[in-house]
Amino acid sequence: MAPISTVPTGFESRCAATEYIENELTKRIMFLDGAMGTQIQELRLSEEDFRGDRFTDHTHDLKGNNDLLVLTQPRAIYQIHLNYLLAGADFVETNTFSGTTIAQADYGMESVVYELNKVATEIARDACVDMLKETPDRPRFVCGAIGPTNRTCSISPSVENPSFRNVTFDELVTAYTEQIRGLLDGGADVLLVETIFDTLNAKAALFAIDTLFDDGVYERLPVFVSGTIVDQSGRTLSGQTGEAFVTSVSHAEPLAIGLNCALGANQMRPFIQNISSFTAKNVICYPNAGLPNTFGEYDESPEAMAANVSVFAREGLVNILGGCCGTTPKHIKAIHDACKDFKPRVAGADIRKEKMILSGLEPLIYDKHTNFLNIGERCNVAGSRKFARHVINNEYEDALAIARTQVENGGQIIDINMDEGMLDGIAAMTKFLNLISTEPDVARVPIMVDSSNFDVVEAGLKCAQGKCIVNSISLKEGEEDFLRKARLVKRYGAAVVVMAFDEVGQAVDREYKFRVCERSYRLLVDKVGFNPNDIIFDPNILTICTGMEEHNNYGVEFIEATADIKAKLPGAKISGGVSNLSFSFRGKETIRQAMHSVFLYHAIKAGMDMGIVNPGFLTIYDEIPKDLLEICENALWNRDPESTEKLLEYAQTHGKDSV
Repeated sequence: MAPISTVPTGFESRCAATEYIENELTKRIMFLDGAMGTQIQELRLSEEDFRGDRFTDHTHDLKGNNDLLVLTQPRAIYQIHLNYLLAGADFVETNTFSGTTIAQADYGMESVVYELNKVATEIARDACVDMLKETPDRPRFVCGAIGPTNRTCSISPSVENPSFRNVTFDELVTAYTEQIRGLLDGGADVLLVETIFDTLNAKAALFAIDTLFDDGVYERLPVFVSGTIVDQSGRTLSGQTGEAFVTSVSHAEPLAIGLNCALGANQMRPFIQNISSFTAKNVICYPNAGLPNTFGEYDESPEAMAANVSVFAREGLVNILGGCCGTTPKHIKAIHDACKDFKPRVAGADIRKEKMILSGLEPLIYDKHTNFLNIGERCNVAGSRKFARHVINNEYEDALAIARTQVENGGQIIDINMDEGMLDGIAAMTKFLNLISTEPDVARVPIMVDSSNFDVVEAGLKCAQGKCIVNSISLKEGEEDFLRKARLVKRYGAAVVVMAFDEVGQAVDREYKFRVCERSYRLLVDKVGFNPNDIIFDPNILTICTGMEEHNNYGVEFIEATADIKAKLPGAKISGGVSNLSFSFRGKETIRQAMHSVFLYHAIKAGMDMGIVNPGFLTIYDEIPKDLLEICENALWNRDPESTEKLLEYAQTHGKDSV
C-alpha cells in the first residue's frame, strides 16, 4: 500500500512541497507565525464559548483548553491563522500545543484527541489555501504543533522519591503517536516538536514520528525541533546545555533546529548563537515578546521586538524567524518587514561527519585529536562486587556514590550494567538511571547502557535524555536480529558498540575479528544508515596468561585487528573491556594495573579510542617498575612462554596485593 500523502495546494506532490521549503530556506529567511494563546486571550471567551453546543454537559470545566476551540470555535481559530498569514508568515502552527491524551486528561478530553489534531490541521490548511489565492507565487505551509505535554520524563515530581516519574517514555510515545496521526491525516506539511524543556519528552515524540514514517503508512515530512532555554544559565529545565540538546535530537535529522519561548530576543541571543555554530541544520528561532511583567503579560512592542530579532538576521544566525508568547500579527509583520531582506544563515560543515558527538547534560566531542576516552567500569554488577551488593540490597544512594567517584576520577562516560541473576534488570536499570538524572555531576557525562538483554538496553535508553552508547549488539543471532536492534538503537538516537561475534561464534584471531567487523559495518552504514562515527567496535579483549598456549596471542590479535579496522572502516571507533585481559590475575591488582597500562599503551597507538576501565586505578606506563614492565611487554606480545609464571612470581615476591 502506498504511503498516505496529502499534497499541499499548488504542488504536484508532497515531495515537491518539501523540496520547495528546502530551497527557499537557502534563498531567504522564512517566517513562522506568532502566539496562538495571546490571540485567544484577546477574544475574552467564556466557559460557554469553550463548550460550544457539543460539550454543554461535559463534566470538567473547559475554559482554558485552547486546543478544544478548533472543535467549538473553528472560525475564530481560522481567522487567527489567516491574520498571521496576512502579516507575512510562511508557516502557521496548528492549535494543538496540548493535543495529547496526557495533556487533555486535565479536561477529561482524551477521547477527542485524534479528531482535535486532524480538525486543527484542516483549519490551518484552509487558511493557507485561501491565502494562496491572494499570493499564488508564495505558498504557505502548516506546521503540526507538538508540545511537550505537562509532564516530564527526566524529572521526578516528588522531592522525596527522586527516581519516581509520573510519565514513562512508552506512555509519551503512545500519546504522541495518536496526536501525530491526527496531524498527518489532517494534512500537515511539517511536524514541529516545540518548547522542549525536557529532551527525553522530545526524544519520545521523535521516536513516534520515525516509527510512523518507517512503518510506511505515511510519507515522510520535514521535522522542525525547537528547545527552550529556561534562564540565563543556558540550560533546559532538565539541565542540558543547548549543544547537548542539539546532540540528543540530531539523529532525527530535522530540517530545522533552534529555540523558542521562556526568553525574549535579547536574552536568547547568546544561546541561538551557540546552536547556530553547533549544527549544520537550518536554525529556527521564535522568542517571546520580551520577558513577562509582574502580571505575566508581555510589553515589548512590535517595533522593539523586530529591532531585537533583526540582530539575529543581520548576523546570519537564523533561517526561520517567528514569535512565541506575547506576540501578535503586528509583531510578526514587524519582524517580517525588518528581516525579509537579510540573507539566511549559511550552515557550516556538519561536524558529525568527522567527529563522534555524545551527550549527557553536556556534549562530549571525540575525534582523532582527542585523548583516549575512559569509560568508568565500576557501575557494573558483573564486574564490581561492591556495586552489585548495593544494588541488590536496594542501597541506591551508595551505588550512586560509586558513579560519582568514577566521574571524579576521570571517567568521561559511565558504563551501567545490571545483568545479575538476582536482579530485575529492567527495574534496576530504570531506577538507577532515573537517579543519575538527579545528580548533575554524574549526569553531565554520557551513559553507556550495557546489557546482554536488549530489553534492558531499551529500558535504559528510555530513561536517558542524552545521546548514549549501547553496549552492545552483534551478529550472534543473525543479520535479521542485528538489523532490528540496530534500527532501534538509531531511532533512540544512540551510538552503538558492536561485538566481534557472528553466527559461528566469538572472533579470536585478527582476520576473523576484522571480517566480522567489516560485515557489521557494511550492514550498519548501507542498510540502516548509521553514521560511521557512531559505530564502535569491540574486537574482543580476551584473557591472556591463562596457562593455555592458544590464549597467549590474544593481545596481539586484538591490537592488529584494531589497526586493520581503523585503516579500512572509516569513522569507526574501537573500544573494549580492558580488565578482561588480566582476568586470570584477579586479586593481584599491581599485576593487573601494569598489564592494563602496557596493553593500552600499545592498543591506543594502534587506534583504540576508548575502553571500559577503572580510571582511578591505572598505572602510568613510564612509572611501571622496569622488571615488571619487561614481563608485561613479553606477555602482551607473546614473546616469552614463561610469562604467566614470572607474573605470578613477581606478585608473590612483591608483597600481598590489595583486592
